[in-house]
Amino acid sequence: MGYLWLTGAISAEVAATTAMKYSEGFSRPGPSLVTAVGYVVSFALLARTLRTVSIGTAYAIWSGAGTAAVAVLGLLLFGEGMSAAKVAGIVLIVGGVVVLNLGGAH
Repeated sequence: MGYLWLTGAISAEVAATTAMKYSEGFSRPGPSLVTAVGYVVSFALLARTLRTVSIGTAYAIWSGAGTAAVAVLGLLLFGEGMSAAKVAGIVLIVGGVVVLNLGGAH
């Protein structure tokens, strides 16, 4: 069940970060509200996750998956560039999460 909470936490964090871009520096109320609510929900779900998943594993997955997802959304929604360095960074993040889950964070 912990990983289900973690999936929700990641989704809420990604939605909040995406909404922050749309908020245009918090000058637009709707996206600004989505940002605030999204982060509160994300942290609440992450806290719930920590009841059953180790902190190292949960945080690595939450931050790594969120970072990779936001980078992809930046490409798809905002036309941000995808350089070889950015791809390598995402691969390293995902690889680090995998390594932690294989034994480093248990």
